[in-house]
Amino acid sequence: MKNSLFQIGGAFLQETISIVKGAGNFTYGTLKISSAFIPLTKLLAKEENIDIPELRYAIDVIFQALYKHPITKHGHKVTQYLRIHNLIPNEQTTEQLIRYLVEQVLLRSPIPIPEVLINEFWNFFHELFSQPELKGLVELNLDIIRLLLKSYEPLLVDVINLLKEAKRINQSFVIDVVKRVKIVRNDLTIIKRQIKALRYLKPFFMTDPKDFKTQAKIVARMVREFGPFFIKMAQVAASNSDFLPEEISQELIVFQEDVPPMTADEVLKVFEETIGKKPYECYFDFNVEKPIKSGSIGCVYLAKKPTYINGNEVLIPVVVKVGRYGLDREFLMGKTVIGLALLSSNYWAPHSKLAPFLNAWQEQVDQFVDGFQKELNFEHEAEIQEKFAERSKDSTIWKVPRVYFSSKCILEMEYIPDAVNISHAIDIFTSSKTRIQFSRQLASRFLYTVLMHIFIYQEFHGDLHPGNVLINSKGDLFFIDWGNCVNMQGKWKPVWRYAAGAICANVELLAQALIDISADPVYQESRRSYIIATLTDTLKKKNVAPLGKNFVFQLNLEGLTGLHRRFQVAMQLMSNTQHLGIVVKGEYMHLSRSLAALIGTYLKLYKQVPIFFIPFDFFKTLTLFPVEYMKDMYRVNPILFKKQIIEKVPVPFWIKQNTLNYPSLEIH
Repeated sequence: MKNSLFQIGGAFLQETISIVKGAGNFTYGTLKISSAFIPLTKLLAKEENIDIPELRYAIDVIFQALYKHPITKHGHKVTQYLRIHNLIPNEQTTEQLIRYLVEQVLLRSPIPIPEVLINEFWNFFHELFSQPELKGLVELNLDIIRLLLKSYEPLLVDVINLLKEAKRINQSFVIDVVKRVKIVRNDLTIIKRQIKALRYLKPFFMTDPKDFKTQAKIVARMVREFGPFFIKMAQVAASNSDFLPEEISQELIVFQEDVPPMTADEVLKVFEETIGKKPYECYFDFNVEKPIKSGSIGCVYLAKKPTYINGNEVLIPVVVKVGRYGLDREFLMGKTVIGLALLSSNYWAPHSKLAPFLNAWQEQVDQFVDGFQKELNFEHEAEIQEKFAERSKDSTIWKVPRVYFSSKCILEMEYIPDAVNISHAIDIFTSSKTRIQFSRQLASRFLYTVLMHIFIYQEFHGDLHPGNVLINSKGDLFFIDWGNCVNMQGKWKPVWRYAAGAICANVELLAQALIDISADPVYQESRRSYIIATLTDTLKKKNVAPLGKNFVFQLNLEGLTGLHRRFQVAMQLMSNTQHLGIVVKGEYMHLSRSLAALIGTYLKLYKQVPIFFIPFDFFKTLTLFPVEYMKDMYRVNPILFKKQIIEKVPVPFWIKQNTLNYPSLEIH
C-alpha cells in the first residue's frame, strides 16, 4: 500500500515538475522573444537613417527567437502526428505525387525515354530522400512570413527612414509615404494575378499526353497571364525550342518576337515619371497605341525627332524603347511567388531530404532573377550598347544602332530601315534556289561575330535569340537589345576546369570548378571533402572512369558511347548542383542561358539546310576566324592595317622606319 502511494506521489511530483518546467520554458521563451525586439527598437529610435543589412539583422534576431519558442517545437510534434495519421500530406503522398509526375513526363515525351535513364532517376530520388528533415507547420509558416518580409526589406527601410524625417514633415513626405502604400497594394494585385495563373497546371496534366497542340495553348495562356516574369522565362525556353514538340515550340517562339503591348496609359505614365513630359512633347508621330515591337521588358515605338543638320532643322526617324511600368515589382513578386510555391511544397509534399533540396532551388532562382533585373535599367543597357556600337566601327560584318538618349525607362536610338528578324530574313530576301547558300553565309557571319565578341572583346550579347538579331536588304547584321551582356574575364579558368574535370572524371578539378562558380565559395571550400566524395560516388555509378596517361587508348576502347556518356555526365552534374548543396552564381547561370540562346539562333539558320553542313560550316568558320578577322580589319581601314602589320614584322628597324614613312601609308 505504501509502495503504491509512493509511486502515485512520485508520478504526481514528476508531472508537477514537468508542468512547472514547461511553464518555465514557455515564460523564458516568451521573454527571449521580447528581448529579441530590442535591436529593432534601437534601430527605430536612433536618429540616423538605417540600411537593409541592419534591418535584416534585427528581423533575423526576432525570428531566431520565434524558432526556438516551445510553441514552435510543439508545433513540430503536432505536425508529425497529423502526418502519421494521414490528416495532412506526408512522405507517402509525396512519393505518389512524384511518381504521378514521372508517369506524366513519360507519357508526354515526344521521344521514348530509355529505361536506364528512368532507373537512374529513381536512384537519385532514393539518395535524395535518405534522411528525414521535415519541418513543422509553425516553422513552415514562419519561413513563409520571413520570405515575404525579405521581399519588402527595401520598402520597409524607405518607410522607416522617411518616418525619421518626421520633424521636417511636409506635403512631399506624405506623398512619398502614400506612394509606398500604393506599391504594396499594386504588389498584392500582381501576386494575385500570378498565383491565379498557376491554375493552368491542372488542365495541362488533364490533357491527352500526346495532344501537344492543346498543351501548347494552355502553356501560352499561363505565360501571358502570369506576365513579364514568365514571358522572360518562356524566351529562355524558346532558345532551345528545337528540342521541344513542334506545337509547343511555335507557341514559345512567339514570345521572342511579340507579346501583348503596353497600354497607352502605361506609356504616358512612364514618360511623366521619367522625364516629366508627354511623348508628343518630345517627338512627332509617336503613336502610343501602336508599337512596332512589344517585348517582355518594354515596347518599341517609331517616331520622328527634330534635330539640326548643317544648320538646318530636320526630322529624323528614331526608335524609342519604353520600359514596362512597374516591371521591377513584377520580377520581385514573381520571385516571391516561386519562393512561396517552393516553401509550401514542404507542406504539400513533405519528404525526407526534399526541404534542403528545394531551398537550394529557391536560392538558385534568386540568383537567376537578380541577373534578369539588371536588364530593367535602360541607362545600363545604353552604356553597353554605346560600347559595342563603337566597337562595331572596326568591322564591316556587324553593326549596332547608335544611342541618342537614355534614362532609366526610356531609350532612344538609331532607326534601321527595312531591317527584319534574322530568321525571317531567309524567307524574305531569298528564293528557293539561293536559300541554302544564303542561310549558310548568314550563319557564318553570325558565328564570326560571336567569336569576335568572345575572343577579341571578352564580352558577348547575353540574349542572342533571333528577335535580337536583325538584317537589312543590304545584308548588314544589326545586334539590338543590349540589356544583358556576358563578361568572360575571369570565367575561362573555372569553365575550363569544369569541362575538363567532368569529361576526364577528375574529381579534384571538378570540385574546384564547382566551388569557384558557387555563390558562396568560402562555405563550399569547407565542404570540399564531402563534394569530392559525392562526385566520386556519382561518377562511379555512372560508370565513368578517370582518364589516365593512356587516355587515347581508353577513349578508343570506350568508343562513341563512352564519349557521349562523359558529355552527358557533364550536363547532368551542372543541372544537379542543388543535390550537392551548391548554388551556382547568377553570372554563370546567365552564361549558360546566353550560350543556349546563341546556339539556338545558330541552329535555326540551318532549319531547311542538310544537317551535315552544320559541323562542316562550324569548324570552317572557327578555323578561318583569324584570317577572316584580319581581312575584316583590312576592309575597315587598309592603311592602318598595313601600318600595324609592318610594325610587327620581324625586319630591321631602318626598313620599318623607311616603310612607315612612305607617303602611301600615311594616315591623314
